[in-house]
Amino acid sequence: MNLPEDFQFSREFEVGSFQVHPNGRISLTSLADLLQEIAWRHADSGDFGRNLLDTQQMWVLSRLEISVFEFAKWGDKIRLFTGGRGAEKLFAFREFMVWDQDQKVLARAMSSWLLLNSETKRIQRPEQVLPAKLFDPTKKPDWQPEKLRITGEWKGKEEIQVRHSDLDLYNHVNNTSYIRWVENFLADLGIFPTQLSINYLAESLAGEIVELSFYDAENEKFLEGTVGSKSVFIAKVD
Repeated sequence: MNLPEDFQFSREFEVGSFQVHPNGRISLTSLADLLQEIAWRHADSGDFGRNLLDTQQMWVLSRLEISVFEFAKWGDKIRLFTGGRGAEKLFAFREFMVWDQDQKVLARAMSSWLLLNSETKRIQRPEQVLPAKLFDPTKKPDWQPEKLRITGEWKGKEEIQVRHSDLDLYNHVNNTSYIRWVENFLADLGIFPTQLSINYLAESLAGEIVELSFYDAENEKFLEGTVGSKSVFIAKVD
């Protein structure tokens, strides 16, 4: 099929029973899981995915913004699109779009990524490794995930111990695990966001205690995760 809006890769998924809330609608966490999955599939199809591990390089998600216009239901078939959206300085950008079966846009997302040497953790310039047609350093998207700064009044906290199921291939907390923590914390307050922004600031590891701090700024809510004095992520929901 011809892909819309200059997207470069697409796959269809069916929303499973394990991906939905009690209301039968897909969770933000499960949607983020699918975004991560299609990003890897696209990267692997172009030899800039898991094969980078052979040269001691790794992708690190730095920032992500998701806007959901309608949550898909259990059993719905949805189509995800993704594509590179240029690069600026050390960031490579990737955009996502989600369609229902009638080609109605259900969600959009934009992400910024860093390419690291897996041994030294030094950041690599993306144009030195990545296909220029996907991550052209002379192009950058108008929509870029923002750098978050916490505002509002502190309202409470929760401690979470990192468990084995929270970890990714690198034995760090998976980026979608942070979203699950945010989604669960807010659900306990009766808050079910349709927009999420998150900045990933540092790694957290198995056994560590992550303290979630909640801040209320009226129309915006913030959650910060810290390990000791180290901030590992900041999330904002509208």
